[in-house]
Amino acid sequence: MKIIIYLFFLLFVLLVSVIPFWLIYRLSDLLFFVFYYLIGYRKKVVYQNLKNSFTEKSEEEIRLIAKDFYRNLCDILVEGLKGFGISKASVVKRYKLLNPEILNAYYNKGLSMIGVTAHYCNWEWGTLAGGLQVRSKVITFFMPLSNQYIDMFLKKSREACGTTLEAAHKASRVFENNKNNPVIYLMVADQSPSNYNKVYWLNFLNQETACMPGVERYAKHYNIPVFFIDIKRIKRGYYEFSVKIITENPNDFKDGELTVKYMKLIEEKIKKDPANWLWSHRRWKKKKSELVI
Repeated sequence: MKIIIYLFFLLFVLLVSVIPFWLIYRLSDLLFFVFYYLIGYRKKVVYQNLKNSFTEKSEEEIRLIAKDFYRNLCDILVEGLKGFGISKASVVKRYKLLNPEILNAYYNKGLSMIGVTAHYCNWEWGTLAGGLQVRSKVITFFMPLSNQYIDMFLKKSREACGTTLEAAHKASRVFENNKNNPVIYLMVADQSPSNYNKVYWLNFLNQETACMPGVERYAKHYNIPVFFIDIKRIKRGYYEFSVKIITENPNDFKDGELTVKYMKLIEEKIKKDPANWLWSHRRWKKKKSELVI
């Protein structure tokens, strides 16, 4: 069954890859109508997340943000499929790194870096674009798909653009194996933890939020500089991103302080343009008071 699903997936990717961008976005408009008006994809989750995060906003303001979120989500879906057939030149043109010299300077010193990002704008194209615009090896961590054929296809397409995908549960081994090489590790830091035993708790978007310790833990253990990836949509189908150094000395921070620092940067980004974040994610599955410690 998985091979059949994979073949249909390949067929769909092939069809989308030959469709021009202007038609891709007409497809996105159609998906928006289906997702928002017809099936109401995770609508309850989206509205509850928005209302809890922006208690000061009116019902109408929440509704407008939600609609813009669904438009953004549908664009990401079609762009993600288009990304399997997009040329490297087009990736760089449509997802431009504004200050590669900062990252290349660390590479010239033989230093690794951790880049903190979020599910904001089109993060999928970010995994394509990074490896094409810096000198360092780029490794990003992901959750493997249940369909191993699609999973392998995804990894192969990303690696063709210079980014290596590694399963998140192998992170410790990956860091250890590359401790003597200049590597940029891309880590998405805004998802809900799978294990609540060693999380950091902080106030994020007006809610008690559990944050994964991975970025801080690896940064401190290997003394790796940490930077924030600031992504902006310039217009439909075009993005720019820049990097901002958070710290060159992660061990200067007490436990939890570095996590607070980069989560605040993510929060500021979301508040500035909330529709670009992934509100359909069940980010706040558990509260600290509900856990038995």
